[in-house]
Amino acid sequence: MTFKINKTASLLLLSGALLLGPTSCKDFLDEQAPSNLTPDSFYAIPDHAEAAIVSVYADLRNIYGGAGIFSSTWQMLEAPTGTSGTETAQNSDLNNLYALVYDGNTGHIINAWNGLYRVIANANLVLEKVPAITPMNADQKARILAEARFLRAWAYFHAVRMWGDVPLILTPQTTSTEQFQPTRTPQEQVYNQIVADLLEAEKAPLAWMNLNGRVGMAAVKAQLSKVYMTMAGFPLSKGASHYKLAADKSLEVITYANANPNAINLFPKYMDVHDERLENRTEHLFSLQYNVAVAGNPMGNMFPNFKAVTFAGPGGTGSSVPVTAFYNSFETGDLRAKDQEGWFYTTYFTNGNGARFNLGAPYIFKHFNFVANGIEGVPGTRNDNLNVPQIRYAEVLLIHAEAQNEAGAPTQSAYDAYKRIRDRAKLTTPALGTFSQATFRDAVYRERWYEMCYEQITWYDMVRLRKVFVPSTKTFTNFVGSVSPASNAKYEEKHLLFPIPRPELLNNPNLKTQNPGYPN
Repeated sequence: MTFKINKTASLLLLSGALLLGPTSCKDFLDEQAPSNLTPDSFYAIPDHAEAAIVSVYADLRNIYGGAGIFSSTWQMLEAPTGTSGTETAQNSDLNNLYALVYDGNTGHIINAWNGLYRVIANANLVLEKVPAITPMNADQKARILAEARFLRAWAYFHAVRMWGDVPLILTPQTTSTEQFQPTRTPQEQVYNQIVADLLEAEKAPLAWMNLNGRVGMAAVKAQLSKVYMTMAGFPLSKGASHYKLAADKSLEVITYANANPNAINLFPKYMDVHDERLENRTEHLFSLQYNVAVAGNPMGNMFPNFKAVTFAGPGGTGSSVPVTAFYNSFETGDLRAKDQEGWFYTTYFTNGNGARFNLGAPYIFKHFNFVANGIEGVPGTRNDNLNVPQIRYAEVLLIHAEAQNEAGAPTQSAYDAYKRIRDRAKLTTPALGTFSQATFRDAVYRERWYEMCYEQITWYDMVRLRKVFVPSTKTFTNFVGSVSPASNAKYEEKHLLFPIPRPELLNNPNLKTQNPGYPN
């Protein structure tokens, strides 16, 4: 049986089944009904294992859900970057994120913690229960366990970068277990577990790509390269050794892609990146899966301006919009800044497919679903089934370019990876011999800011590099003491971590102190 993760409405929501437990009246029937599932009774056959791992995938998308009026949780990783602002004022938590005055009561931060630990909890359940299922095909079992390890590593990779030392929980917990109220684990130990999970996942018989949206080998290797490169930077500062690991691991993906360009490649057009008909293939190595039959894309009403979403012509505002200085900093001729061709749009069509009108400002096109919203002469479906990219092949190329340079110098493979990004943007790239290690470093950083903007990546880059991009000069300055181009607020040392959610501190005394600089 083939299980897709959420492109159909018939998903089994395992977590709900496990929480409900037996509901039949004992006075009426002493025997437990077969439909009443518990963690002990559910994991009996291979189909149960498949349904269980599907439920973990389903949990991923809940992390990016609503966070009050005109906002979603994912905006906590965009608002502090200085590359976007907001035209709304109704959501105080979102306003505080943009103004860099958030705290442990901020709803986005609470939602992110709860969502990530839900993924971890259900992945732990799969890892504990599935090994005992017999009979079961060995490759099928290995694949499911690899997926669970990847998803647990994915969640911990977010958590450790957001909060630093976090509870490291590797087994299912109940009120009677020792880790029901866990302590915080030093972040290096958390990173070591992330690496261990990904290395174990890498051993499984995974296909390189999976058109159903499940984890493939390309995603595992790409994620491992991201983790190594993060460990090379702040706060662990592993340096050249881990840059080398990142360079080598990303090169494995690039080597496969070069030999199999129909399987892994850059899309020829930027609009292909947000075309729902091209999901889970080519450039998309791993994405969060969305379908309106189960859950529609949460970004559709946040990144695009409300003018387009209303299908009614001018009028309205956007929840997350480009900072004009950042938009203007793109090189002349860069297709990524071209209206309705790259990451931005400055015009749209009345009623979705009618006469073009000027929006009066740039808005973010990168997550705009033109299949749902319509394009000139073609009405939209009004159903936003667009996935949210987590790993694109473009990022793998940039990881290799940066990591190879930091491991020694700008080699030919680093240059080729960097140049491929610029070639698609129709930009001229200076010859390899014109770069020093320092100038190539800044050049790659700029491409990361331009290529990966609005994908919940830039904030993590700022933290691991301790750098802020200055649009007016196209240079980078030290994080602490710099000013956000979005709000003119100063970045402080405390902003390198998010605060622990206050409800967690109240409910779990073992977490003890808040992250530095934030009130308990």
